[in-house]
Amino acid sequence: MSSAISLNVGIARSAGSSGAADAKRVLLAEPRGYCAGVDRAVETVEKALEKHGAPIYVRKEIVHNRHVVETLRERGVIFVDETDEVPAGALLVFSAHGVSPAVHASAAERSLRTIDATCPLVTKVHQEAKRFARDDFDILLIGHEGHEEVEGTAGEAPDHVQLVDGPGGVDGVTVRDENKVIWLSQTTLSVDETMETVRLLREKFPLLQDPPSDDICYATSNRQTAVKAMAPECDLVIVVGSRNSSNSVRLVEVALNAGARAAYLVDYAREVDTAWLDGVRTVGITSGASVPEILVDGVIELLAEHGFADVQPVTTANETLVFALPRELRPARR
Repeated sequence: MSSAISLNVGIARSAGSSGAADAKRVLLAEPRGYCAGVDRAVETVEKALEKHGAPIYVRKEIVHNRHVVETLRERGVIFVDETDEVPAGALLVFSAHGVSPAVHASAAERSLRTIDATCPLVTKVHQEAKRFARDDFDILLIGHEGHEEVEGTAGEAPDHVQLVDGPGGVDGVTVRDENKVIWLSQTTLSVDETMETVRLLREKFPLLQDPPSDDICYATSNRQTAVKAMAPECDLVIVVGSRNSSNSVRLVEVALNAGARAAYLVDYAREVDTAWLDGVRTVGITSGASVPEILVDGVIELLAEHGFADVQPVTTANETLVFALPRELRPARR
């Protein structure tokens, strides 16, 4: 993957339209936007506000999206980096990305009331890490250094987990016993890059074991598949999402690698540079898994004002998964 992607500036390939139609059109990826884990996390904070009133505290960003965070902040949510910033006894929500046991312990020491909005698919990876650590495996965690999800997963078994930050991180990996090595991954990675990392790891450790089930979440995979389907037709792909959203950044990379001439990441329609539309016939639009649909609507409206009124869906999957709210916020049973 190119390390030169500029999230606001984007990258353009060689000129020449890939669209066959003369009329301007928009290809709209489906699925896109909110996944079940993000929907659950945002609703958790909203329900907590309704039940307990402001202020409530959230460790880190509840999801990686500027609009969501700013909207919740306006409603009385206070975002903090660590538990020691929260007044003793206050209510603290853990973000969708998950936290380590050390963070849970720190919250307990301060007598914080906590609600855990960790995505259940991230929790699954945590459980895998604990299971294989108990069995004394070396765990090769494929992910991006410093990402909150990686920190939470690694914190479950710090003596057994070794971070592998993409294919370039493989050479530095060492293990105690090549017969007891397994890989796990951050849930929001590029599927293709992750499998390339696994391929290189398996060359080095032929007995490397796979996780019991896919760690890259269904929504990340589905959104990348939809982009791959439409990118070869696109002169331009606009990905709606924030620059700290791993899955959104990956969609820019996937679009370029799948044949789009240019791809850009924007938080809002106002960040779209109309110069990007010069000579363009087909624009693809998608959004990261933490992006509310209202932001996509804004981009569609902007493009319509510039002659891109024909919107054609590109559907590669239908998502129906829903996660229950944390038990503290579920309606009481009658």
